Order: sequence, then C-alpha cells, then structure tokens
Amino acid sequence: MTVQMPAASWVSPADDRLLHIDAATGAVGHHRPDDLPDLLAPGDLLVLNDAATLPASLSATAHGRRLELRLAEWRREGPLWAVLMGEGSWREDTDLRPAPPTLHVGERLTLAGGIAARVVAVDPRSPRRLQVEPELSGDARLSWVHAHGAPVQYRYAADVLGLQVVQNAYAARPWAVEMPSAGRPLTWARLHALRARGVGIARLTHGAGLSATGDPALDQTLPWPERSDLPAETLRAVRATRAAGGRVIAVGTTVVRALEAAAARGWTAGEHEVDLVLDAGHRRRAVDGVLTNMHGPDESHFRLLSAIAPPALLARAHAQAAAAGYRAHELGDVALILGEPMQRPARHP
Repeated sequence: MTVQMPAASWVSPADDRLLHIDAATGAVGHHRPDDLPDLLAPGDLLVLNDAATLPASLSATAHGRRLELRLAEWRREGPLWAVLMGEGSWREDTDLRPAPPTLHVGERLTLAGGIAARVVAVDPRSPRRLQVEPELSGDARLSWVHAHGAPVQYRYAADVLGLQVVQNAYAARPWAVEMPSAGRPLTWARLHALRARGVGIARLTHGAGLSATGDPALDQTLPWPERSDLPAETLRAVRATRAAGGRVIAVGTTVVRALEAAAARGWTAGEHEVDLVLDAGHRRRAVDGVLTNMHGPDESHFRLLSAIAPPALLARAHAQAAAAGYRAHELGDVALILGEPMQRPARHP
C-alpha cells in the first residue's frame, strides 16, 4: 500500500509524525519527533549527513528540443553523471513524460545560462543516463548552478520548492542533488534535546543522489555510486559508542550506506566512492538503526531498510502507517527503525 501525502502543511517539521519499529520485539509505535530523546538512550550516537542540497535541475536544449537535465552527482571539476528528461513540467509524473532524444558521446547540450556541456559517456542500460562535462569548473561551476538551477521538484507538492526548503538545519557542504530528507525533522531544538539526554551527535558528508529517473527500469538500479566523506572524529565516535555498548543510529539511508561501506573496507576514514547496495542478506557491522522517511515495499529504499529489519515487519508497519494517515515521500513523516542487536567485536567497531 502506498501512503498518500497531503499537500497542506507538508513542509513544517512541527507537524511530523514518527513511527517506531523495533525489530527485536516486533513492536510498532506511533510518536512525534519530539519523542526521540525517550526512544533513544544515553550513550547512543546519532550520525547526520550534513550535505547541503544543490539546485540540481537544469534546463537543457539538444536536437532542437527543450529538456531537463538532473544532476545525479556533484563535483567541482570534471564530468558529472546526470539524467536527461523529456519535455514537461514538475507537475507531471516523470515516468509519463516523453522520452528525451538519444545522445551520443561527443555531442553537446546547451544548458541553462547558455553553458555548453559535452557528452563523455552514456550508460548502456539507458541512454537517458549520461556523463556530461560542463565548460565551467571550480567556483564558476558552483556559481552557475546556483544562478540557473532549481531544486528537484516533486509533483505531489502543493507549490514550487525553494532551495531553503530542501536544506536540513545542519547542512554544510553542497554535495547532495536531492535533500538528505530524513534529517528534516531534526531542528536545532530537537538536536539540543537529544544532547541533553546524553545522545551523541556526529556527522559525515554523503552526496545523496536522485530518487527517480523517469525510467522505471533504470530506477531499479538505484542507488548509484555516491561520493562520501567520513571524518576521523566520527569514526572514533562510532568506535567509542560500540565499545561502550551504545547504539549507532544513522539519519537517512545515505548514512547507512556510508557507515556500512566504511566497515566493509576496513574502517578507514576520508573520502571514498560508495557503491555498496544493501538488502535483507546484508550482515550489518556498523549501524544499529536508522531514522528514515516512509518507504513502501514497492520502493527501492525498502530493500536497503530490509538490512536493518525483516521485510515482513517493515511491510506490516508500513500498512499501519498508511492506515493512520502518515505522509510519504521525501519530505513526509519519518520512521525510527531499530534492528536486532549486532554481535560486537571485543576490540574493533
């Protein structure tokens, strides 16, 4: 069952609801984000993704047609993976918009502001996923995107989203092409309340990618590799939390991927490309739980959440949320999913 999000008041964190799912007991409870200090415990660690959201939707022209180019990643230099979409407005379902023209390596697009971009690679799975290299780089590229791009829009929203609406309170480096939206309910007041409870706060930066491409088959390949930077101090905080018996709670599926990928590569800090795809068969080594938006069984994120809690429990909880009127999608209500306790090594996280 898909939860339908009402258009009214959907951008207000004050109205958010929180579904609590406990895999150890199978219990499902209904709360508000203000209840997070009671649902977590002193000594737990909350890990945030502090990536700021870029205006990653750009107008484009190719083969005489007006198109939309959505950046799938951000880098100040070199080529960028992106998705090309056919004509249409944000009010239309991306899957129903006309297919864009097929472009080949070496062809050029004209992007917003008259900037040229050369096609340097085409995904063999779908011609709409391209790697393009704009003629600008560095600060000039960042300024251009902010001057001529728009945030990725969602047709279920009542109004056009401004860039300030798709930023978390603690957003820092501009790496995300869509908002790491699980952190939206975490206002400064709520973060201070968690600290007062004795819950630790740490951060990393992970370039959240696109949630949809307009091609259902290509959507099934999401998430794609994403750029991630894990600070050494966050790695130390994870190590100390686990050694003391606390739980590591990821804020968003991007943080789950980042931390589980760090565990898989031997717990090294620094910047890496994360290509780990999680599912129910994954043995968790880093994350005890996740704060996430509401995702149903028909969504790609549900597969990742199945690495934390059994799919049957998640499906049951999702049905309860739908019946209770929870709001879905990127900026809707949230769920705190706590997995069964992991076996903890004696000396390493």
